[in-house]
Amino acid sequence: MHVPDIRIETDRLILRPPRAEDFNAYAANMADAEAARFIGGQQARAAAWRGFLSLAGAWSIQGFAMFSVIEKSSGQWVGRLGPWHPVDWPGTEVGWGLARAAWGNGYALEGCVAAIDWTFDQLGWSEMIHSIHPDNHASQALAQRLGSTCRGPGKLPAPYEDSPTEIWAQTREQWRRRRA
Repeated sequence: MHVPDIRIETDRLILRPPRAEDFNAYAANMADAEAARFIGGQQARAAAWRGFLSLAGAWSIQGFAMFSVIEKSSGQWVGRLGPWHPVDWPGTEVGWGLARAAWGNGYALEGCVAAIDWTFDQLGWSEMIHSIHPDNHASQALAQRLGSTCRGPGKLPAPYEDSPTEIWAQTREQWRRRRA
């Protein structure tokens, strides 16, 4: 199977498909209870490995998934963000999950703008969502800065069916008008 050779650069970030060398930082992020709180919860290294491989596998099977986010100045992995659409998901999502050390730097906004542009242009999606826990005020604020609006409660598939979520969304046309 082939993983596309995609590299998106912003002023401070590189977005690219995950690589094996990203795993240790990914696992550390998923071991951090606060950083992982709203992205599936804290995970042991073995569980993080399975999650990491699901991203890599989605790139191979679907041709897209969340990007690894690399800080240009340090070369360090600082998170993941981008398109995500597992089976039975409530919509075509652009999501994010950054390492706590990267919080407050504007990386999520910078990376999401680039990922959303790529997603609408390259994948041709007509709409994208963000599934956000009602208590995740930082992600709600980011969704608003991206131009998305809350459509109300949503339902995630197993094993997340008991986790409350709100669906934030916008269409490709709304995104393009806002970016113009």
